[in-house]
Amino acid sequence: MLTSVQKEILQSLINLYREGHSTSVKGEEIAELMNRNPGTIRNQMQSLRSLGLVKGVPGPRGGYKPTIEAYQTLNISSSGVEKQVSLFKDGKELKGISVAKIEFTSIPHPAECEAKITILGSIKELDLGDKISIGPTPVNKLTVTGNIVGRDDMGNVLLIDISTIKSVPKLTVMDIASQDLLNLNKECTVRDAAKFLYENKIEGAPIIERNRVIGIVTLTDIIYAFASNRENDAISNFMSEKVITVDEDVMLSDAIDIINEKKIGRLIVLESTGLPCGIVTKTDLLDIIAGY
Repeated sequence: MLTSVQKEILQSLINLYREGHSTSVKGEEIAELMNRNPGTIRNQMQSLRSLGLVKGVPGPRGGYKPTIEAYQTLNISSSGVEKQVSLFKDGKELKGISVAKIEFTSIPHPAECEAKITILGSIKELDLGDKISIGPTPVNKLTVTGNIVGRDDMGNVLLIDISTIKSVPKLTVMDIASQDLLNLNKECTVRDAAKFLYENKIEGAPIIERNRVIGIVTLTDIIYAFASNRENDAISNFMSEKVITVDEDVMLSDAIDIINEKKIGRLIVLESTGLPCGIVTKTDLLDIIAGY
């Protein structure tokens, strides 16, 4: 039987492996994620290898990779096609954590509904009494909110007292998009762009040229520019050209999938002619779900 530390190491390995480490994951990466000494990880890996749960990958780019038995031991599908189900604590998304399973343990009365939540990743940041939100789930687009009333570190399981269960409304992105599409000129300076975002209380804006979106700028881009002492450069030097757009008739549930899959904070909405006509942010989507 695996110890709680071994389970956490195995779960961390699988999480990192799924995030793009297609060859292997280094022990130092696991140690950083778990906030543990790399030596501890190496020692435990020997035991996990002897159990057939981990394979060592030699070479300068070597490390560790989980076996099929590892997925089976933690009751996780190894197909790699699962969509990540986010978990939020006090409204803030926790990184490196995904929800693998939600089981409703009691539903005798709406005010007494509980659920058992199986987590992929470390649950160290979560304590009894914390308010958490989960979702949307990939199929039925449910979001579940409640307070943690129990935890099982060995099984990486949380028991929550549910306060609300909601589903994503059947609306299109255009139904909730900000149609006053604030945008930047590619020639404006980083300093002017920072002032523009601050005055309009937004965290990002597209750059539009001849009715076409050629890039997008976020606060992260501006912070990087200031840190590089290039606040007087043209903002186009720091914009991202990989702008994700959606048609105006795309459903909210599909927009949520796109934002989660691409790991972005906003989508530019295009009308049927291909012209940009609005913007939808991750916050907009969360707010509309919370309001239903």
